[in-house]
Amino acid sequence: MHATALIAEDEPLLAQALRAELAAAWPELEIVALVGDGRSAVREALDRLPQVLFFDIRMPGLDGLGAAAELAESWPAEEAPMPQLVFVTAYDEYAARAFEAQALDYVLKPVQAERLRKTVGRLQQALATQAPVTSNALPAPAALEQTLAQWRQLLAAAGSGAPLAPAAALLKFIAASDTGGSTVHMVPIDAVLYFEAADKYVRVLTAGHEYLIRTPLKQLMPQLDANTFWQVHRAVVVRSDAIESVQRDEGGKLHLALRGRGERIAVSRLYAHLFRAM
Repeated sequence: MHATALIAEDEPLLAQALRAELAAAWPELEIVALVGDGRSAVREALDRLPQVLFFDIRMPGLDGLGAAAELAESWPAEEAPMPQLVFVTAYDEYAARAFEAQALDYVLKPVQAERLRKTVGRLQQALATQAPVTSNALPAPAALEQTLAQWRQLLAAAGSGAPLAPAAALLKFIAASDTGGSTVHMVPIDAVLYFEAADKYVRVLTAGHEYLIRTPLKQLMPQLDANTFWQVHRAVVVRSDAIESVQRDEGGKLHLALRGRGERIAVSRLYAHLFRAM
């Protein structure tokens, strides 16, 4: 069956090897773009709307996880079904088992022809059963949510290389500087309402103050209690018991109001399922 795909891989030789193996395993697959970084992957994917994405997990700048999260938020589902997502990874056997446990798709470096054929079979089956988007009909909510659920599982599996901290090792304080950078404060984790990634820093927001840390959000999250702190956007993690209300705007996007903060926090499409009425 004919389909289109985009490859995002920062190592040219590996990218060409994957392209060659795909040509052998799936001759009808058209590679519409081959890029070497996450930003280009997002831009080209939104421009070309491919049916399959092969994303290297580790790329310069925006990595494969971040690129996938951005696309999940920005993908024009009214124009084309969300693509099938496959991660290309050099992770060890431990991380590979995390993918296998969810029966999700990945390609292990260096490319193995037999494993790739299994992935191709899964992709062809998924595309054959995918409902098309017509010009006069929005995508079925059930179909869109099914794809989003798969993406959530895949993103979680791809990030499983960093083991969760045991309860005793969870952060109780954050050593963070004030916005002027002159003083370091020991901020109790119980006072933090949300974290937000911003440029080279992560903002630490309490009811009355803002602090800055240099630890990336993806490194910080394993040190937080997952039952208390929820990721609601690729750049935002909020304290769940501080959520006061959830509002839906005219475009259908969700925004959170937190007790003690006046701003509204956007919820990405990937995490909207957390706030469905029970």
